[in-house]
Amino acid sequence: MRPSGRKADEMRAISFERNISKHAEGSCLVKFGDTQVLCTASLEERVPPWLRNAGKGWVTAEYGMLPRSTGDRMRREASSGKQGGRTLEIQRLIGRSLRAVVDLKQLGEVQITVDCDVIQADGGTRTAAITGGFVALHDCISWMEQRKMTTVQHVIKDHVAAISCGISNGEAVIDLDYIEDSAAETDANFVMTGKGGIVEVQGTAEGEPFSEDQFNQLMAMAKTGIARLVDLQKMALG
Repeated sequence: MRPSGRKADEMRAISFERNISKHAEGSCLVKFGDTQVLCTASLEERVPPWLRNAGKGWVTAEYGMLPRSTGDRMRREASSGKQGGRTLEIQRLIGRSLRAVVDLKQLGEVQITVDCDVIQADGGTRTAAITGGFVALHDCISWMEQRKMTTVQHVIKDHVAAISCGISNGEAVIDLDYIEDSAAETDANFVMTGKGGIVEVQGTAEGEPFSEDQFNQLMAMAKTGIARLVDLQKMALG
């Protein structure tokens, strides 16, 4: 039995609340159980210097955890003067994941920054950020479409979502919460598109190496879970 009482292939309760920010062009509060991430997509009519006059835009992401998103208060990274390695790794993953489903040429010479701020952490913050970040990004591009700047159909090539899977007590399980994640023998994050394309897989054996058969179990479980997440994104976006 999992600590949460869930079945091996049962995800936590997942929800998307759109238009959570008054000012952002796109925003979404995503919840994976007790993990909550506020995702805001901001449009800037400029591109990074290395993309000027290239005829295409850019999508990037930033990620952070609020001081009391965990059990003990953590210092804001700004107070130390630099971002930590984990933060940089996660925000680059989010950016890569979102760009995988965006036609940057059709976007035009603009930049969209998706900020993912963890309000409450209970495992799977990066997968929640990617999944909710897509909803915020979609709404930002819809905002552009309403102003005749581009069209969602031309810019968004597919949905993208992410889920964690792992080996816990010798069993393949999906959507690990913190208790499971901190003790799992194997922890993996899968990022995939709505059509089943693989964007990125991050898998680590915390103790004994995992077998190819176990990896295939995790992959199959992730495919099913991401298909469910994409369905929930579509329902949220109407």
